[in-house]
Amino acid sequence: MVKVEEFELREDLYYWRKGHTWAKVEGPDKVRVGFDDVGAKAAGQIVFVRLKPKGAKVKQGEALGVIESAKWVGPIESPVSGEVVEVNEQLRKQAKLLMSSPYGDGWVAVIKPSNLDADLANLLKGSDPSAVDWYRKEIDDKVRKKK
Repeated sequence: MVKVEEFELREDLYYWRKGHTWAKVEGPDKVRVGFDDVGAKAAGQIVFVRLKPKGAKVKQGEALGVIESAKWVGPIESPVSGEVVEVNEQLRKQAKLLMSSPYGDGWVAVIKPSNLDADLANLLKGSDPSAVDWYRKEIDDKVRKKK
């Protein structure tokens, strides 16, 4: 893990830059996804999360769910295409997990990917040398600008 100011950038994850979501490949048929640290903090105080149900089909960049904060409602964009095989039920009761543990207990869903190689080509690997520069710019644009 790399710290960029007070934000975590995990080197073992792939990032969907536009939607600030991450993907962790856990096997050929299993990708865990979530909202990254910058996206969660930029959203503000998250009060509600609604996720697509198990069995739903998603495409890369499309809404996997919706988050609502005190001043914003927006999508959680899926970093990969496929079928939702598991959702984090804890988020229904504890939406703030997205902020307090975005890479741990605040994960969003597990997806059985349908086009993993092509989807990964569109994502930024956390270990890529350009990842820290991208993250720093996003912190300035999405978090610092709001303050």
